[in-house]
Amino acid sequence: MSLATQMEPHSPVSGKALAAAVRRQVDVVLDGFLAGKAANAADECLPPVVDTVRRFVAGGKRLRPVFCHCGWLAAGGDPDERAVAAVGAALELFHSFALIHDDLMDGSDLRRGNPTVHREPAARCPDRAGGTAAVAADRFGENAAILLGDLCLVWSDELLHGTGFDADRVAAARPFLDAMRTEVMAGQYLDLHHRPAGDALAHAWRVVRLKTARYTVERPLQIGVALAGGDAELARRCAEYGRPLGEAFQLRDDLLGVFGDPAVTGKPVLDDLREGKPTVLVAVAGQRATAAQRAVLRELYGNPLLDEAGAAALRAVIDGTGAAALVERLIADRTEQALSALADSAIPHPVRGVLADLADTVVHRDR
Repeated sequence: MSLATQMEPHSPVSGKALAAAVRRQVDVVLDGFLAGKAANAADECLPPVVDTVRRFVAGGKRLRPVFCHCGWLAAGGDPDERAVAAVGAALELFHSFALIHDDLMDGSDLRRGNPTVHREPAARCPDRAGGTAAVAADRFGENAAILLGDLCLVWSDELLHGTGFDADRVAAARPFLDAMRTEVMAGQYLDLHHRPAGDALAHAWRVVRLKTARYTVERPLQIGVALAGGDAELARRCAEYGRPLGEAFQLRDDLLGVFGDPAVTGKPVLDDLREGKPTVLVAVAGQRATAAQRAVLRELYGNPLLDEAGAAALRAVIDGTGAAALVERLIADRTEQALSALADSAIPHPVRGVLADLADTVVHRDR
């Protein structure tokens, strides 16, 4: 059954079914695009690089392509239009660029249960034999990851302009895409300020909104709306749903970064604690902490040598202050805001049902 048939009012598609269909379409586009890059490489060094990118993009949640497709549907786009899947693939390559560079800045070892892009080439470097050779291998891996991330950024734009959409539709979507890219960079920059002066909680919310919230739900929805010829009012309605849901998504991510199971999340649970990320979760804990608890946070949060015992002490403080419980309430509140905005919007009923399902998927997850 086609997506067009499933999206009819008498036979609404579920969020999970639509997400699975979009993931399949996006995977086909990515596989074909990357196969072409390997087959028509300008130099023999590039096919292994393409293979690294292909491995990295495999297994992602594809949330941004899914929400872009929902925006497309909300504005009356053809559910079976394959060009929108190519736009979703372009968003996924941009997401890969952001993750590759984020992992490099954070010094992360794992992503989705596999070595991060900067660790993989370092481990394969023939000069890696200890001492200064190991340092040289690590440096090679870091530099290679910068280039691979840059390639993903360049290729995302190439994919976008090769989708077959009319130039006026791409031009209509471009302001949302440009805003998304700039917001992500600003959010990443703020994320590097692990010990901000002034109000730590306000700083953490700025990071949430710029680095993740708009980029995950709101902007992809608006890009889809623009590509389908939707108006400014529909784009605004999508933002009213997308912004609080994006915030809920990041708040869940923060909880998983502290309390999640690495076997499920695919990331070491110590990473965020060692990095000292400016999260809402830890900012709330700092505000609520006793003097003794605050001393533990100061000593251990952001300590690059943090071990499992220290992590357990940090979790006890975060839990003991009630910060984790408060963040759970914030997630529930923002999800309710998103669903309320959806109920009051002019988004077509079948799409509203899909977006309601996706809200549940976004916030109730273990990875």
